[in-house]
Amino acid sequence: MAKIRKIEIFNFRSIRQLSWDPSPGINCLIGPGDSGKSTVLDAIDLCLCARRSAPITDADFYDLNVEIPISITLTLGGLDDAMKSVEAYGDYLRGYRFETGIIEDEPGNGTETVLCLNLTIASDLEPVWTLYSDRAVQAGSVRGLAWRDRQLLSPTRIGATSGNHLCWQRGSVLNRISEERADASAALVGAARDARTAFGEQAQQQLAGALEVVGQTARELGVGIGGHARALLDIHGVTFSGGSIALHNEAGIPLHGLGTGSTRLLIAGLERRAAGGGHIVLADEVEYGLEPHRLIRFLGSLGSKDPVLPLQAFLTTHSPVALQELRGDQLFVVREHAGQHAVRIVGTANDIQGTIRCFPEAFLARSVIACEGASEIGFIRGVDQYRTEHGLPSLSAQAVAIFDCGGRTADTPYERAGVLQRLGYRPMVFRDNDKPPTPAVEHAFVQQGGLVLTWPEGRALEDELFACLPVAACLSLINYAVELHGERVEAQIRTASHNGLNVAAVWAEAEKGTLSQQTRSLLGQASRARKNGWFKSITWMEHVTRHIVCPVFLQCTPGFQARIQMVFAWAEHE
Repeated sequence: MAKIRKIEIFNFRSIRQLSWDPSPGINCLIGPGDSGKSTVLDAIDLCLCARRSAPITDADFYDLNVEIPISITLTLGGLDDAMKSVEAYGDYLRGYRFETGIIEDEPGNGTETVLCLNLTIASDLEPVWTLYSDRAVQAGSVRGLAWRDRQLLSPTRIGATSGNHLCWQRGSVLNRISEERADASAALVGAARDARTAFGEQAQQQLAGALEVVGQTARELGVGIGGHARALLDIHGVTFSGGSIALHNEAGIPLHGLGTGSTRLLIAGLERRAAGGGHIVLADEVEYGLEPHRLIRFLGSLGSKDPVLPLQAFLTTHSPVALQELRGDQLFVVREHAGQHAVRIVGTANDIQGTIRCFPEAFLARSVIACEGASEIGFIRGVDQYRTEHGLPSLSAQAVAIFDCGGRTADTPYERAGVLQRLGYRPMVFRDNDKPPTPAVEHAFVQQGGLVLTWPEGRALEDELFACLPVAACLSLINYAVELHGERVEAQIRTASHNGLNVAAVWAEAEKGTLSQQTRSLLGQASRARKNGWFKSITWMEHVTRHIVCPVFLQCTPGFQARIQMVFAWAEHE
């Protein structure tokens, strides 16, 4: 069955221009909201679906400019022999080169024979579907796909309302899983209730093969339909037609009344079995209505783990579970820059795949902050929470994701952030400066546009807090540490100072209105003791930042203030 080899979109909704060669299997589009992911699926649906009109308004034109037509072109490969015949589409058959993505106007050696289907919508909002080739244009020849071929190529859209696929009607997946058809006319002569019963007995024989496939698929996917599926007249059918024949469970309840997730899961399983499995499927927000374990089954039904591609699927998701379940060559990042949209494959290199598995949320943002450890995450979150309480925009509202790189080595944050940087994300690294990274690694990151938040040489986060906060705030840090850890705080201060300092001595010094640089340095060392740090958890550091640091922010040293302000200025000005 046909596969989409190239997608070209101009002037459609948020996309001014996009050209993309998708994979023949799963294409899961990821990125922040409003990046154009759903628009790509809608463009495929509009161009390829068997329809004679399109629900287009002025709002569907890029920047509301109706003077420039909407143009969507799909290059279709994997054509059957009938569609590749010279008699059928000779003037429109073209050649596609896989290694370069170039389309040649004549099929030839080393190319796949393809058809280019174009949808153009001008200011009159009338859609025009035509096949395209340079030689046809030169000859003044204009034609579209035959209606039968349009029906054959029409994709399945699995959305929030997909119940029509659980009825025997034009375009439904049930009409593709077998050649069996039921004739309802003989059963529709009596009252509706009698007809429903009579037809059910008749259809059980006429549609036996299809019903067995439905039952087997439902059992494999864990969709509850009872012992077996039945074909009964749909009591909600307005007219007696093919669409009046719908799937029901063993108790006679229509299956299109299943929950949204169950409906989507069952349709995905049936779609895979339909017509040998070679079909195009569209699913926006694949996680909708599905618990994580059923989302995994849904993706499996579409072929996420199959070495042989059962169908071509175009998906969007905001689910970390979906990212962890899919491979990097099934994930594609949608990005827009200067009016140009681009779709980049994530890739399957070890560092990429490892980053996806550990930090999937980062791939769903626009900008990312790679933190050396939990303390840094807590610090950023605490500042963000305080700012939000005072009416300033949150980092999440600006599509910023924060993740913990684990602090394995000083270079680890750059390795993780570098993966995202190469895919077009805006990265920042937030690290301590007691163990600096390899200079060449940091330099390469910064040269590519990355930003680094760190402290003066030799300092970790805790050192910086005790060095830069006013005296009262430093005492609040000690009080909170004692509240968390009790007598251990006293012991750690004595250890760091070789018994030259204790809590009482700190208080006595503070009563004079100051803390010496040496005292502040010793408190910093004591507070970040390895494995026994006072605030080394996200929750603890969140509290410190939100309730102790931020309320006295304007009393902190200018350098400390400047570093924190830099983070939020970066987030706000992409």
